[in-house]
Amino acid sequence: MSIKTAVIIGAGVAGLTAALALARHGVRCDIFEQAPQLAEVGAGLQISPNASRILAELGALDEIERHWREPDEVRLASGVTLKQLAAVPTGAFARKRWGSPYGVLHRSTLQQALLTQVLHNPLCRLHLGCRIEPVDRAAIASLTGSPCDLLVGADGAWSSVRKLIDGSPEISFSGNIAWRFTVPAAVAPAFLDPVNVTAYLGPNSHLVAYPLKEIDGFNIVAIAAGMDPGETWGTEGSAGQRALLQRQFAGWNIEICTLLASLERATFWPLYEASDGRWQNGCDTVLIGDAAHAMMPFSAQGAAMAIEDAFELAGAVSGPLPLPEALSHFEATRKARAGRVRHRGAFNKFAYHARGPIRLGRDIVLSLRSPQSLAGDLDWLYGYRAKG
Repeated sequence: MSIKTAVIIGAGVAGLTAALALARHGVRCDIFEQAPQLAEVGAGLQISPNASRILAELGALDEIERHWREPDEVRLASGVTLKQLAAVPTGAFARKRWGSPYGVLHRSTLQQALLTQVLHNPLCRLHLGCRIEPVDRAAIASLTGSPCDLLVGADGAWSSVRKLIDGSPEISFSGNIAWRFTVPAAVAPAFLDPVNVTAYLGPNSHLVAYPLKEIDGFNIVAIAAGMDPGETWGTEGSAGQRALLQRQFAGWNIEICTLLASLERATFWPLYEASDGRWQNGCDTVLIGDAAHAMMPFSAQGAAMAIEDAFELAGAVSGPLPLPEALSHFEATRKARAGRVRHRGAFNKFAYHARGPIRLGRDIVLSLRSPQSLAGDLDWLYGYRAKG
């Protein structure tokens, strides 16, 4: 084993998963989180088989499965007519084809399952309400009682650890805004599917909806292009911003337009993405999750990529290679994987937001594809087995 101790900055999905994955190899971990408590951020998540199999390895999946839903299908539909265009089977099909389940859940369910495992692991220590800014190894050592072998930046798109790595990625606004909101089942419009995930496609925008068992309702994310975020980040949208949202979806099906017009509360999230850059310093510091590769949610892989990163980092640094070589190998492997996911997301954005003749051609092509052939296109993604 090349390391014995690690310090992780950030106690989100990436940080908590990294702690559990490292502890699995006997590495003692201190996790530092600036928030005084781990509050839910966002709402729903999709966890695909490439991530759920890791959660099973870490002992967190059983608890998650008690709260989530396994959709029968992930569907694509027209935002204008509501007509289904195509579907990828999940449910029992996912378990058989990719060896692990596909589920939808509230973000807090995943976070709490990981947190419970961390709190019960003798090799993990969680420090809440502890802001280390700027990140300084001497300050960290004074808090932990000794220097650490590895520093892991799991502190999101606005990472402070990133500043310790020369040539690290830069963050920029993507030109897209995500509106996140939930709808109670008791007042939900009839077009919302209580079983499946549905992505409604339209010009320069799309809307994803799926049921959340934990709230007895639906999670909805509406993503539109070309909206200026100003200084806003993850806040309640103003009346003017909600009006802008309605204009972005003007011309969509009247049921969707009515739903968006009736919103009393929705969170306005400008979407940011990371440029190419170094994820590690060639010595003892590394980035994972959004800190390394923040990307658009067009493949629903944000949480899954963070989970994969954490698991494979633990495997890399716990193997026979010296730490600098292990970090270099991790970076090369994960960059290739994240790059392929990013490319798939860019393709999905093009297809989901298509206009005019391209949209008509897209609909025809999708109508000709069988569910099994569409699933085959995702074998490389959902069938991936991270090495931990």
